Parts: sequence; structure tokens; C-alpha cells
Amino acid sequence: MKGLQLFGPLLRQKSFHSQPKSVIHCNKMKVSLLPALEDNYMYLLIDEKTREAAVIDPVEPNKVLNAIKEENVVLTTILTTHHHWDHSGGNVELHKAMPSLAVIGGDDRVGALTKLVKGGDRLTVGELNIECLFTPCHTKGHICYYVTSSTDSNADPIVFTGDTLFVAGCGKFFEGTPNQMHTALIDILRSLPENTKVYCGHEYTETNLKFAKTIEPNNEDIEKKLLLVQDLRSRKEATIPSTIGEEKKTNPFMRVDVQSVQKVVHKENDSIATMGELRRLKDNFKAK
Repeated sequence: MKGLQLFGPLLRQKSFHSQPKSVIHCNKMKVSLLPALEDNYMYLLIDEKTREAAVIDPVEPNKVLNAIKEENVVLTTILTTHHHWDHSGGNVELHKAMPSLAVIGGDDRVGALTKLVKGGDRLTVGELNIECLFTPCHTKGHICYYVTSSTDSNADPIVFTGDTLFVAGCGKFFEGTPNQMHTALIDILRSLPENTKVYCGHEYTETNLKFAKTIEPNNEDIEKKLLLVQDLRSRKEATIPSTIGEEKKTNPFMRVDVQSVQKVVHKENDSIATMGELRRLKDNFKAK
């Protein structure tokens, strides 16, 4: 984990599903994890040099405002992955409190939207570059945000994946097809550098890994990560971030072209059909 430093809780909460924490990437980019609702994550993305910041999926605006104050940053942007209430439900209130905010999203159903983006669009927050990745399926306007430092090529890239890619899983196909999720996960997200840190929308990791183990019971990488995750969750510690490299080893939805995965779901030589069958099985999976 070169260039990665972990810091303890920054926010004091009466209750939380995970301990808040911050991650610094090569002293250039900082991500503060802000647990929300029952299992959501909001994120504060900070350019350490300019102290400008963006917030991702701010469903609980008061927590965001407290974080801004504690971090002593200037919030300029809301990055919304998709329109579902538990991701965009705080946009209107936060924008009312800070009318100068740019509210970014890929769907006109996003609350308080000021800029509609599409795949390939580029934004900046301070000296951080942000590329919009169009990943429809969970919703038809889902956007992931890929972040790099414009001044430090050694800083690990970051991707905020909302409900498209989870640690060891993926989102339900509410408004899309297996083919679309295949494009999102395999063609787009899996092609990112392996050291890209993955910040997803929910703390679903333990259940996802238990499902992954039913698909690949002999996958040692899954077994090792499950043990690590269970230890973290016993202390209410977040299992995020993951990396693209880790997902390629442990996430069955990122491994639909692996023969052993295809064989389990009886979809040999068809990675798109494998994607669909995995999703069907996961939708009916009950973790023990």
C-alpha cells in the first residue's frame, strides 16, 4: 500500500455502522469516509495543496458540513453517482446551505443538479483531475468518478463507484442488463490501473465475500480477504478502500471470463450470460 496512510476517526457520532476514517494518498489527495444511514458511505475528497474539496453522495448534509469544518476545507462540488435517494437525497439541502456548489451527475433525476455529465467528461477540484465514467445498469445514468493528481504521478488513482462496483460485488440491475454491467465492470472499471483505490457506496463486503466463496470455494484470495474483513467488521472498521487489483482476484462479477466461474453457473464461454446468472444467484443469496 505504497503512499497510503490511515488515520483514526475525525468525526464523533453517537452511532455509526463503521468508524469514520481518512486515507491520504501520497500527501496529495485525501479521502474522508463518512458513514451514513445503515450501510452507506459518503466521501469527502480533498486536494491537500489547495484545500478544495468535493463530496460524493452526501445523503446526510449535516455530517458533511461538520466534516468540512473539521477539515478546514472549501467545498466546491457535489459528485453524485446516481439518483437514488440514499445517494442524492441530501443534495437539495446541502445546495441550499451552500448555493455556490456545483452539483454534478449523469441523470436529470439527480436532486439540485447544476451540470449534467456524460462518460469522458472531465472536471477538476483544486489540482485533482476527475474523469466521468458512464456505467449504466444499476440506474440508466450512473456515473463513476476516476480521480488522479495533476502534480504527482506517484499518487494512487481513486475511483468512486457508487452502486456499480462494490468490494467483492456489484449493484443490482435495476435499470439495465447483464451486457451493460459487463461493459461497466469488465471493459471500463477492470481496465483501470490495478493500484486504483476503490471507494464504493455501501458496506456490503462481508456478505459479498461469503457469496464469492460459494462461487469459488478454492479461491485462497477470497478466503484470506474474508478473514481480514470479518476481523475489521468485528471492530466496526470500514472494509474500504479496496483496489482494482484485489477486485480482479476476489470479485466474481469481475471474473466472469474466468473458466472456473463460468463452469459453476453453467455458462461456459459466455461471460455476459455468466454476469446475468451471478446476479440472479446473488439476488437470492442469504448469508449465514
